[in-house]
Amino acid sequence: MLMTLIQKEIMHHILSVRFVALLLMCVLLIPLTLSINHRRYNQNLVDYQESVNRAQAEAKENPPTGQDPNTEVSKLFLKPTPLSVFVNGLEEALPTYLGMTRNGVRQSSTGLVEASVAYVLGNLDFLFIVGTVFSLLALLFTFDAVAGEREAGTLRINLSNSLPRDVFLWSKLLGGYIVFVIPFLVSFLFGLLLIVWQGFPLGELKVALPVLSLTLISLLYIAVFFAIGVFISTYLDNAKTALIVAFTFWVLAVLVAPRGAFVVAKLVAPTRTQQAVYMEKNAVRNNLNKDKEQKVWEKMVETMAKPTADGEGFQLGLNVGDPASQKRMNDIKGPIEEEFRLAFQNQTGKIDRDYQREKDRQEHIGEMLSRIAPTSSLTYSAMNLTQTGKLKREAYFQTGERYYNQLDDEYFSGISDDVLSQIMQLGARLDDSSESEAEKIPPPPTLTEPSLSETLRQSMVDVCLLGFFAVAFTTLAFLKFFRSDI
Repeated sequence: MLMTLIQKEIMHHILSVRFVALLLMCVLLIPLTLSINHRRYNQNLVDYQESVNRAQAEAKENPPTGQDPNTEVSKLFLKPTPLSVFVNGLEEALPTYLGMTRNGVRQSSTGLVEASVAYVLGNLDFLFIVGTVFSLLALLFTFDAVAGEREAGTLRINLSNSLPRDVFLWSKLLGGYIVFVIPFLVSFLFGLLLIVWQGFPLGELKVALPVLSLTLISLLYIAVFFAIGVFISTYLDNAKTALIVAFTFWVLAVLVAPRGAFVVAKLVAPTRTQQAVYMEKNAVRNNLNKDKEQKVWEKMVETMAKPTADGEGFQLGLNVGDPASQKRMNDIKGPIEEEFRLAFQNQTGKIDRDYQREKDRQEHIGEMLSRIAPTSSLTYSAMNLTQTGKLKREAYFQTGERYYNQLDDEYFSGISDDVLSQIMQLGARLDDSSESEAEKIPPPPTLTEPSLSETLRQSMVDVCLLGFFAVAFTTLAFLKFFRSDI
């Protein structure tokens, strides 16, 4: 009996106008979007490689120097990920490179500077199609599942026979879901074949497994909105009212709630700007440099001052080109330089930690509030699986921080700010031709991507939430349908 009702439901949907709309959305949107985004990824990859080559060439032609604390002596570039073809995520919002200065890590401008209007309009990718378009279509498939039958009077006729109510409701859910997902999966498969033909590395295990996981999560998300549509339909007697309620719910759940949650988070937990933090660190360096120069000068006067010939003053017994004089100066300056370098690290490290805590708290509040909508869970899990979300961002900035610490230990720590030391170091660099300034700077490390197990672990909360929404709304629909008076 269930199979017969499912077949009847399938035929009912196939002969409807909404099935034509679904076919058009699947055939036009999915393959075309994947193909366009794959070309965009290839262009981003070319731009990335050109930027790296240009930075290396500039370093050879004009070796950078860390004498100016605001000069970028090296850059860590962000390499685009192949899975951004499916979900653009945070890639456009992340800085294209992290510049290493003595004052800390400086972020470059992002792609949003050049494409701000496109960013405001939103990204057309697979995540947008599933999260926004197909969620609305799922509600359109189910808003009159029960309300339409009740309004037409066929529900009373069907249930007057020996037809269990659970079988009737399951046929509505399963029949509509089968009609919905088959065109979706076929179009998605065609889109995959299209981008594979264009060179997408789907054969690699680290790419194929996230794509498979993304497909399963998308099917679960669609099931959630099918359950929501049936739930709304069981509570209302009129199909038009059910459509209005379903559309209102979609607007709140898909468009308002995910964005409104972060607006509330900004009000509850405000943060400083990145520029304000950078200026605060620069002020710390300037204050410490003044104290350090004063201390170095006093120490040099105490240990190296000689009276002048007329006996009315003193002079420092230093010769810029004399190695012995340079060694004496380094012996005096070394402990003081190290003392103030550690002080700068401690103070700027506290500023960075405080700022990071502010950002993490604000983001955590926004994420928790936004998860009241299933669209947010789909977004977070999809970005994690495709390496375009929070995990990629954290790995990028952590790699930049480790690279800065390496530079600070191996390169920045040997640079002084007082004028006399700069003259001595310049003379040493002119005499020392064995190693160029660029060769003293360690090369940028390779950005390591999170493993699939880590991404799955991070996505488990959102996957469980989607499963909870599907089960909860389905259960509520059945409970209401069992208790309703037909």
